[in-house]
Amino acid sequence: MTKSYPTVSEEYQKAVEKARRKLRGLIAEKNCAPIVLRLAWHAAGTFDVKTNTGGPFGTIKQSTELAHGANNGLDIAIRLLEPIKEQFPILSYADFSQLAGVVAVEITGGPEIPFHPGREDKPQPPPEGRLPDATQGADHLRQVFVTQMGLSDQDIVALSGAHTLGRGHKERSGFEGPWTTNPLVFDNSYFKELLAGDKEGLLKLPTDKILLSDPAFRPLVEKYAADEDAFFADYTEAHLKLSELGFADA
Repeated sequence: MTKSYPTVSEEYQKAVEKARRKLRGLIAEKNCAPIVLRLAWHAAGTFDVKTNTGGPFGTIKQSTELAHGANNGLDIAIRLLEPIKEQFPILSYADFSQLAGVVAVEITGGPEIPFHPGREDKPQPPPEGRLPDATQGADHLRQVFVTQMGLSDQDIVALSGAHTLGRGHKERSGFEGPWTTNPLVFDNSYFKELLAGDKEGLLKLPTDKILLSDPAFRPLVEKYAADEDAFFADYTEAHLKLSELGFADA
């Protein structure tokens, strides 16, 4: 889809760059890239292409949306980021949270994802139930990512690779453990571990395993496991699309 990005003021653009530097420092110091990336994703992933509602427009900070089951624990990310957000009142929370997600990937060794400012904060949170359920299969993933969000099979597999960061927390998701041996490094090891099979101490969700059994998903898993550059290129495209769902559509 062609984008027509809004023009922001020079003051706003300077605030974006200053906030980016502050976010780099905080995320590196606190080792909080995984939960910050989850915040950005869960904010954007509620977009519904049919009704043009939900998406990365700042509503995730509202208590009603934070109370959604899929967002368990994200209040921690909001609290961690708040001291920086307070320094930049000019920035929308929509822009700030997506900028933080971009920095989380970059600071852990992942690709540099383009960032376009200008999202406005919307008042109305989306209804619960739009985010993916990790216990489901391929039909569910396609319903959420392709039918609801307007993304592609390739985007599903590339975005799944971000599970290279972080771990499951039983009290938040019902699942426990990291996906990879180094959960603070963004690389293609998620795909290598998927192909290597079950290992003691490493997590594989039903939605991870489906990437191996689905005939459209598996070739992409194999491609990304063999070629990190290909993964980074496709991840960059998918993350950019996710972070701009419903934003700047021409």
